[in-house]
Amino acid sequence: MKRRSVQVRLTLWYTLLMAGMAGLLLVFLLVISGAVSRQTAMDQLETTLWENLSQVSLGDDGSLQLGEDFSFYQNGVYTLVYSQSQALLAGQVPVSFTASEPFQNGQTRPVDGEGGQYYVLDFWVPQGWESGLWVRGILEAPENPQTVTNLVFIAVVTLPAFILLAAFGGYGIVHRAFRPLEEITATAAAINEAADLSARVAVPPGDHEFSRLADTFNQMFGRLEGSFEAEQQFTADASHELRTPVAVIKSACEYAEKYGETPQEQQETLAMIHRQADRMTQLIQQLLSITRLEQGTEPAQREALDLAALVTGVCADQPYPKDRLACQAQPGVWVRGDRGLLARLLQNLIDNGFAYGKPQGHVWVTLGTEGDQAVLQVRDDGIGIPQDQQEKIWQRFYQVDPARREGGGAGLGLSMVKKIAQLHGGRITLDSTPGQGSTFALSLPLEKEMFAP
Repeated sequence: MKRRSVQVRLTLWYTLLMAGMAGLLLVFLLVISGAVSRQTAMDQLETTLWENLSQVSLGDDGSLQLGEDFSFYQNGVYTLVYSQSQALLAGQVPVSFTASEPFQNGQTRPVDGEGGQYYVLDFWVPQGWESGLWVRGILEAPENPQTVTNLVFIAVVTLPAFILLAAFGGYGIVHRAFRPLEEITATAAAINEAADLSARVAVPPGDHEFSRLADTFNQMFGRLEGSFEAEQQFTADASHELRTPVAVIKSACEYAEKYGETPQEQQETLAMIHRQADRMTQLIQQLLSITRLEQGTEPAQREALDLAALVTGVCADQPYPKDRLACQAQPGVWVRGDRGLLARLLQNLIDNGFAYGKPQGHVWVTLGTEGDQAVLQVRDDGIGIPQDQQEKIWQRFYQVDPARREGGGAGLGLSMVKKIAQLHGGRITLDSTPGQGSTFALSLPLEKEMFAP
């Protein structure tokens, strides 16, 4: 069985609701029409009777006196005059009114007669202290069947048209309201078919549920695109950089299998394989670290920390000769950051300084403040970097002079340095002169609670 769409179901519920409301409205009209008809009749009875009261009086001889404007029958109201003893003096009782109804002053009430229902209203008209007259008004109660018939006829004619109009109108409203959702679905399907994660859903104008849904989809597509690109980048980088050590290991193994080696040669082959395996392990770890930083899967655990103490500790733990590594840190420089990531950043800059330094070269690490910024500088007296290559050094695997890189580094250190700086809201800059050396400067916002403005 084919399931109905949400739009059709909403239209059906809307149509049923409108039909139910129309039915309730019809019942209400039937009820209210009867009440209005009764109230109108009672008001008519009272008004007519009041007009006649001023025309009724007793003469000095006790005879009934009626004014010129007195009317025995007006607007369907019969007016009768009775004596104090309730004897009829004037007027004619309706033929079908055979009920014996006692007099009640000023109270309109329904009375059932043989010919139907009537409304009766009595007024006592005093004449002196001891005598007076009763004036009674009788009005036949209006019959509602004709009104009911008319209303039912109108309902039978108009209700189907009303329901059809509600159905078409409801579907039009629902279809128009769901149009942004259809566009979102179509865009998502197109992205799925074309595998194009760069496409985005058009965000409807305004701040409503569909615009927020479209914006959420775009954010999701953005994250998927970033993850996909990171996966492609990781695969490409790993396959490119692992090719050389794998080839070396494969050649060494083939040579060892083909030719007999002395124990010394075997030891050298195993050492070479070990070095290449270490290089592969280091490369994979670096690739994973920088990919996690870019994707946010390795979030920075930022806390208030003493950057001076961190810089001093990292420099003290270096394996380089103390006379070639100088460290000077201004005490009390506090920033908000991830201790491990900032230590890795400084370690990469120090390693880079010695790797591209001249033989027996030096690296100077200094930490100070400039305004509301902490400034960490790592300077070397190495080969320097030409102006046309200074923008390229932040790219993955780029090396100014790969032949000088000690230890077979992959060229990921500076890419990671830049990413760590960005994660901390900082900025990394380079000032380099070929043949004289390079200075890397990291600027980080000072912890606001730790310095005076």
